[in-house]
Amino acid sequence: MGNLIKVLTRDLDSSGCNFFLDFENAQPSDMERATWEKVKLVLAEGQLVLEELQMYRGAGEEIRQAIQRPTVERLQQRAWAAVVPIVSKLHTYYEFSQKLDSCLCYLLEELACSEAPPTQQLEQKQALAQQFAHILHFTLRFDELKMTTPAIQNDFSYYRRTISRMKINKLSGESSNEVNNELANRMSLFYASATPMLKTLSDAITKFVSDNPDVPLENTTDCLSTMASVCKVMLETPEYRSRFSSEETVLFCLRVMVGVIILYDHVHPHGAFVKTPFIYVSPSLNTLTPLFCCRSRYTTKHLNDESTPKQVKNMLLPN
Repeated sequence: MGNLIKVLTRDLDSSGCNFFLDFENAQPSDMERATWEKVKLVLAEGQLVLEELQMYRGAGEEIRQAIQRPTVERLQQRAWAAVVPIVSKLHTYYEFSQKLDSCLCYLLEELACSEAPPTQQLEQKQALAQQFAHILHFTLRFDELKMTTPAIQNDFSYYRRTISRMKINKLSGESSNEVNNELANRMSLFYASATPMLKTLSDAITKFVSDNPDVPLENTTDCLSTMASVCKVMLETPEYRSRFSSEETVLFCLRVMVGVIILYDHVHPHGAFVKTPFIYVSPSLNTLTPLFCCRSRYTTKHLNDESTPKQVKNMLLPN
């Protein structure tokens, strides 16, 4: 299959993706319902995760006072009391990432493991395609909020230092805590990533491909590229775009395209940016640039390769 940028810039009539995917109102068929119900529960939880993260209040002041006056036990206890429930929430988000991992695999089994072409799969299983898109949208929203909330890293770093000190001093607090030292180390790897949820999905789709050798790689890459093309078609076709009930759906489609490009870049052997004579940086890709730039340096696998055209690097890589 050709590279994804070529897919995104080819003529709409010849793309085979000229149909409307109802991201707003798609309902599951009987065939989709079992998978749809499982994923629905996780997506509902994801909405709560985003709402909580938007209201994130760190323990910065309590931590600052505790660090400035390390011998004042009252301040140490106050900082600890402030940070423990915060880390409990961060633990919930970490566990949620594992649920998202599983949901992605459920949906790929339905959308990428059939002999039917991906266009037919997405058009006939619109409710599952919608959920796939919502997972990508959630992922980018979560990572946006995480990147703009430095208090998360600060709070968690203080927590880890404190439980390490408890372990060294053989205090009882470390062993009785919900997030012990071993779990904190795993969570640290998750939150150390600039885009932790996107990394989770990238790792999940790579593992899905390796765990399913009987499924041709093209099934997965074609599913991703078709999803990107469908979004592009809907954004560029006035008839389809007029059917959106909200302008938020436009941003939704753009986020889905960014997520798909990044996943494709991880799973395709040559990535999403292979140089071909047919690459044309269209206005639709320019529209993606603001959303793409803040993630490209940290989440793409092949964007910095020598084979990536300079014009694509200049457009998508942050200065």
